[in-house]
Amino acid sequence: MPTYRPTTPADLVQACVTAFAERSGPVVGAIDGADAAHPDRLADDVAAALRASGRPAAVVRVVDYIRPASVRMEFGRTDTESYRTLWFDYDALDREVITAVRGSGVWLPRLWDERTDRSPRDRPMTAGPDQVVIVAGPMLLGRGLALSPTVRLTMSAAALRRTTPSDDEWTVEAVIEHERSVHDEADLTVRYEHADRPAIRTEV
Repeated sequence: MPTYRPTTPADLVQACVTAFAERSGPVVGAIDGADAAHPDRLADDVAAALRASGRPAAVVRVVDYIRPASVRMEFGRTDTESYRTLWFDYDALDREVITAVRGSGVWLPRLWDERTDRSPRDRPMTAGPDQVVIVAGPMLLGRGLALSPTVRLTMSAAALRRTTPSDDEWTVEAVIEHERSVHDEADLTVRYEHADRPAIRTEV
């Protein structure tokens, strides 16, 4: 049975920094978690700590690789299966970020703006040889994406329902269903019922 070691938010950031820093660049990893876990906030803190240590680091948010509304809403605004399978363009994320950073080095921070429902027309960025890019957002694991290292923020169904805004409650079942289908082991698994009291998995 897995065991979990309680830790502090600051020590969790440091554990993530260590996981990313011990890999030579360019590195494209992930912090996977439901929106209720705010994986982008943790990613921002990790990236800031890496930059403070002299390592170039950036964050890519899955929501910035969302599909156009015409695709997302084809089966309605609150269709859970669409949220799990159609809302985010994981193929474009792979092409424009994961493969690009490690290949040509020219990568795209954002593909689509959910608010305006159009391209944000971001300029491509060039990754240095020691670059770290942290992809942050929901349902990243289990999609065959070559992300390493990976951090997984796990929450119980009860915690997800408690912390997800009422307008987004319909997404909870999609996240739970995806979590059930994922068999990939993350490099760092974190029990994240309460952001101020995380616990790191220490044994499988």
